[in-house]
Amino acid sequence: MPASKNRRRFGRVRRLPSGRWQARYKGPDGIDRAAPNTFATKTDAEVWLTRQEAEILDGDWLDPDAGNVLLADFGASWIAERPNLRPKTAQTYEGLLRIHIVPALGGIKVAHLKERTVRSWRTSLLDSGVGPVTVAKAYRLLKAILNTAVDDGLIKRNPCRIKGAGQEHSPERPVLALAQVFALADAFDRRYRLLILLAVFCSLRWGELAALTRSALDVDTETLIVRAGVVELKTGALVTGPPKSEASNRVLTIPDFLVMDVAEHLDTFTGPGPGALVFTGPKGAQLRRSNFSRQWNAATEAAGLSGFHFHDLRHTGNQLANDEGASLRELMDRMGHSTTRAALIYQHRSKRRDQMLAAAISRRVKAEHHSSGTQRAR
Repeated sequence: MPASKNRRRFGRVRRLPSGRWQARYKGPDGIDRAAPNTFATKTDAEVWLTRQEAEILDGDWLDPDAGNVLLADFGASWIAERPNLRPKTAQTYEGLLRIHIVPALGGIKVAHLKERTVRSWRTSLLDSGVGPVTVAKAYRLLKAILNTAVDDGLIKRNPCRIKGAGQEHSPERPVLALAQVFALADAFDRRYRLLILLAVFCSLRWGELAALTRSALDVDTETLIVRAGVVELKTGALVTGPPKSEASNRVLTIPDFLVMDVAEHLDTFTGPGPGALVFTGPKGAQLRRSNFSRQWNAATEAAGLSGFHFHDLRHTGNQLANDEGASLRELMDRMGHSTTRAALIYQHRSKRRDQMLAAAISRRVKAEHHSSGTQRAR
C-alpha cells in the first residue's frame, strides 16, 4: 500500500506504510527537512509543522543540524576562543573540561543534551567522591559553554537548569588570633617573615606578594600598590601579568607597626633597583609556590597550625578588617573585589564583632543612664 500524501500551505504530511505520519518542510536555508520523529496521528504531524512555521516567521527557527557537534569539541573551542583569558584560568577550565565533563558528556552532541542528562552527570560526580566545590565549578563551566551554544543558535534552551548547582559552599576556614599570626611569622626564616605579615595585614594573595617590586612599597607614605600578580602553571612556567581582576589594582595603607619591618626587609633582602622583587628565594630566584610549600609545611607544624593554608592568612586579615568596623565598600576595596559576594562573607555575625557591639551599646547605656539618673537625683 503506497504512502498517502496530504498537501498543505506550509510543509507536507504523509501516512507511512506503518500507519504513522511523517512531516516534512523546507527550511529558510532551502533544505527540505523531515521531523526528527514520526507521529501517531495526522493532527500531531500538522501541529508540529505549525510550530515550525511559527518559529520561522518569528525568527526563532534553528538549524536542527547546527547542534550536531560533540560537546568535547565545542567545549575545547569555547575555551580557545575566550578573549583575554588568564593562563591560570585557561588551565583551570581545561582541567575541569577534561577530567570532569568530557568523560561523561563529551561524546554527546550539543543538541542532544537534556536536563535529565545534566542532572545525572552532576549526581554521578558527587556520588563518585568529587568535592562539592569542584562539582560546582564544573557545572558553572558547562552552563557557560552551553549559554554560548544558545547564543550561537545551536540549541534553543540551556539544559543546565539545576537551581543552586553552581554555587560553592566551601567549609569555613580558620581565622588566626593575633598571637598565632606572629608566632607563625616568627617560625619562618627572616626573609619570609614580612611575606606572612603582609598577607594578613594587607590582605594580599600569594600571586600579588610574589610579584611585588621595590617600587610598589613606599615607606615614607606607608603605602603598598598592587599592580601585578604571578601564576605558576602546571608546566612550571611563571607568568607575571595584571592582578586577578581590575578591582585588584589597588593602593593599600601599610599599618604603621609594620613600616619598620618593611624598611628592614627592603634593606636586607631586596635588590636596589625599583623593579627588584621584594620577596625571593635564598639564591635570589623568584618565589615558586611549589617550592615554598616545604617551608610553609615546616613553619605551620612548628606553630601548631597543621592543615592551615596560605590563603587563610588573607582570610584572617579580611576578618580582622571586618571586626574593626570596615564597611562593605571598604572590605571590597581592601580585598580587591568588584562584587559584594566575597566581602559579604565577612559581614556575617561573628562572635567577636557581636561582643564588641554589645560592649559599645553597654558603654553608651551606662553613660546616658548614669547621667540621667544623676539629674533625677538632683
